[in-house]
Amino acid sequence: MRKFVGERAKRLIANNTIASVVKLNQYQTSSTLSSSNNCCNRSHLPRLNSPLNSHLRCYSVMASKGSKTAPVTLETLNPKVLECEYAVRGEIVSIAQKLQQDLQTNPGSKPFNEILYCNIGNPQALGQKPITFFREVLALCDNPSLLDKRETNGLFSSDSIARAIMVLDQMPGRATGAYSHSQGIKGLRDTIAAGIKARDGYPADPDDIFLTDGASPGVHMMMQLLIRSEKDGILCPIPQYPLYSASIALHGGTLVRYYLDEATGWGLEVSELKKQLEAARQKGITVRALVAINPGNPTGQVLAEENQRQIVEFCKKEGLVLLADEVYQENIYAADKKFNSFKKICRSMGYGDIPLVSFQSVSKGYHGECGKRGGYMEVTGFSTEVRQQFYKLASVNLCSNISGQILASLVMSPPKVGDESYDSYFSERDGILKSLARRAKKLEDAFNSLEGVTCNKAEGAMYLFPRIQLPNKAIKAAEEAKKAADAYYAIRLLNSTGIVVVPGTGFGQVPGTWHFRCTILPQEDKIPAIVSRLTDFHKKFMNEFRG
Repeated sequence: MRKFVGERAKRLIANNTIASVVKLNQYQTSSTLSSSNNCCNRSHLPRLNSPLNSHLRCYSVMASKGSKTAPVTLETLNPKVLECEYAVRGEIVSIAQKLQQDLQTNPGSKPFNEILYCNIGNPQALGQKPITFFREVLALCDNPSLLDKRETNGLFSSDSIARAIMVLDQMPGRATGAYSHSQGIKGLRDTIAAGIKARDGYPADPDDIFLTDGASPGVHMMMQLLIRSEKDGILCPIPQYPLYSASIALHGGTLVRYYLDEATGWGLEVSELKKQLEAARQKGITVRALVAINPGNPTGQVLAEENQRQIVEFCKKEGLVLLADEVYQENIYAADKKFNSFKKICRSMGYGDIPLVSFQSVSKGYHGECGKRGGYMEVTGFSTEVRQQFYKLASVNLCSNISGQILASLVMSPPKVGDESYDSYFSERDGILKSLARRAKKLEDAFNSLEGVTCNKAEGAMYLFPRIQLPNKAIKAAEEAKKAADAYYAIRLLNSTGIVVVPGTGFGQVPGTWHFRCTILPQEDKIPAIVSRLTDFHKKFMNEFRG
């Protein structure tokens, strides 16, 4: 009889019929199946013609006809996943990808011949060439056998060969396919620490550096460490890069918004920080950290040194961890602006004990190596006991990818004067940055020429965040379409021109205002087409909804 029940259970499992299992459980009471006293007493087991077997046969027939209960539904998913959103790869991109497929299968079917992705900071996807020195070192590290070939000296610069040998000597097994220390290869962290010291004028400890797969995993790690429940809050700028709101939601915390001042070029006012901090505390929220994005994303502002000092004082006084997103530190376009790391500001003020986490990435800057997933976070001002928890979390992920680790070290230690690659490296770097500055200016001017559109200057980063005054009729049409007004505008723009921008609602904005984020990354020869298409669309859109 036990054999019969076992075979029946196997068939149920094979049919993947949840309903059958549930029905079976109704008969498998603790007195008949769980009690050890009944283990040797077969009288409790069902007979062949019992009601249980009748039900089993019935549900087996139903299963064979394809009737079953889905094991996973939206209602049974983690609600934190449902809550989080990431606009830069959201609905607008799904529509763009569908349009791109339509163009491939049916050329000429749209009023445009290509999709222009201005939604995400992904430089090489839009035609930017990688830095030669970086790729030469990576190629030699990935294939060390090239170092033994005579032809290599004619194909690679002498300093890329020397750097590759140095990097390989620091790696376990001299292989990019091997795991490293969980914080990253020690020799590469030494190089990064030296680069930070050269940048800031203050020493850096390689043991404070955690190499990561881009900046995003570092942000997730910090949220995982800081957030205990929905009663823990993180102060974030609005507009903000949606990684922060998504990560806070995923880890079950509360997003505490502080608004940047668009009228002053997206200024960060400490009075606003104080206001939002007090409001959160009155609601019973324990604010754990402050996020500062410098240069700004999506807003493109560069913080003044005095403003940074005020932010540091605020964090020290209020006992907040300062999370400094500095991934665009090389992207500075305004002649009167300069990047200063928050670590440099803290040290210049004599504060070495403020809990500070600084994020850097190889995805942004002039390098644009998004697909290599390299970056690091420098962690200072934490106790030894807390640092051990950082390391534990890093260990769970084993290590970040090795190519990204190598790139992070190269970014912080590029060719020096006298190196064979020095001139070509700086020519490539400066060429990219100057071109980005020109593109930013052209797009900024184009936006400001449109009716009802105002756009602050892009002082840094890779984006413009113009504000658009939409006619009431357009807002009403958006409501009828169950869309936010800026999302409605962005979708109409995409369907008419092939230009992909991200609605301001994805980043947050002052209620009642509408924006969209546009990257400055399309190559310069594409900018005139973007400006022309955007201008024509905007005129038609405003004429349609003006009345």
